[in-house]
Amino acid sequence: QVQLVESGGGLVQAGGSLRLSCAASGSIFKINDMGWYRQVPGNQRELVATITSGGMTNYADSVKGRFTASRNNVNNTLYLQMNSLKPEDTAVYYCYANVQRSYGFAATRYWGQGTQVTVSA
Repeated sequence: QVQLVESGGGLVQAGGSLRLSCAASGSIFKINDMGWYRQVPGNQRELVATITSGGMTNYADSVKGRFTASRNNVNNTLYLQMNSLKPEDTAVYYCYANVQRSYGFAATRYWGQGTQVTVSA
């Protein structure tokens, strides 16, 4: 079994910063891509950022220059540094990890439980 546990959400004023963490544990051989989605009730889940095992990142246009994804491959933790937050960033943020549980096996995507980020005007 693999678990992803998120932390770091909360309430912040516009212009402020938050850092989200997502710690993966369990039966892990290798973690390939990791990333963050966000979802507002009634809307589809939106891809925010992705990061490869080598550290290459990709961002949604709406967060470029404000958000930074990073990861620690030693302790299998993913981060999202969010700066210059805007009210429209308010959402539940979900992390994911594409995990190989054993050598030669295909990767499976696992999800975190979600963490609420609320940005007040």
